[in-house]
Amino acid sequence: MDLKERDALGDSADSHWYYVSKASMVARLLPTPPRNILDVGAGLGWFSRWFLTHGYGTHATCVDPGYVSESEEDLGHGRRMSFVRSIDRTEADLVLLMDVLEHVDDDVALLREYWEKAPPGAVFVITVPAFEFLWSSHDDYLEHRRRYTRTRLANTIRAAGAEPRLLHYYFGGHLPRRRRRQAAQAKEQGT
Repeated sequence: MDLKERDALGDSADSHWYYVSKASMVARLLPTPPRNILDVGAGLGWFSRWFLTHGYGTHATCVDPGYVSESEEDLGHGRRMSFVRSIDRTEADLVLLMDVLEHVDDDVALLREYWEKAPPGAVFVITVPAFEFLWSSHDDYLEHRRRYTRTRLANTIRAAGAEPRLLHYYFGGHLPRRRRRQAAQAKEQGT
C-alpha cells in the first residue's frame, strides 16, 4: 500500500475492500503456499502483512527505497517482517510487485533486477492499474507513469527476461458497460 493511500484512507485502510479482495485473489491463485516473501516497493508492507497473518509464509522482506531506516517486526507465531531499503539477493519463493511498476521510469529494468535476484522457481505476482483511458486525478496523485493492458504487461515481462504464466483483469467487473466495451476493443487491438 502506498504511503499516500494510507494517509488518505486512515484507519479504514487495513480493511478496505480494494486491498482485501486483491490479496484474497492473489492467495487463491498461488500454485503453492509461500515460505518466504519478497515485497518490492512495499510501502507499509500491507500485502506481506496480510499474507503472513493469513498463514501464507513465515517471513517477508519488504523493500522500499523510501524507508528512512531498516527495521524488523515480530508478528507472533514465528512470523516476522523485515523492512529494508535494498537487497542483493533473495531466497523468497514469492515475489510481490503490487502496484509498483507504474511508478518507475523503467519498468523493464526494475522487473529484470528482481528477476535476477530471485531463485529459480520463484513465483512473481505483479499487479498494475489497467487501461490508459481510465487515467484520472488519482493516478496523478499517486504519481503513476503509465497504465497497462495485458499485452503491454506481457511485453514488459518478456523484455525483462521472463515469461508470463497468467494475465487477467481483476476489477473489470466494476467498469461501467461502456468502459467494458472500450476495454474489450482495446484488448482486441492489442493495446
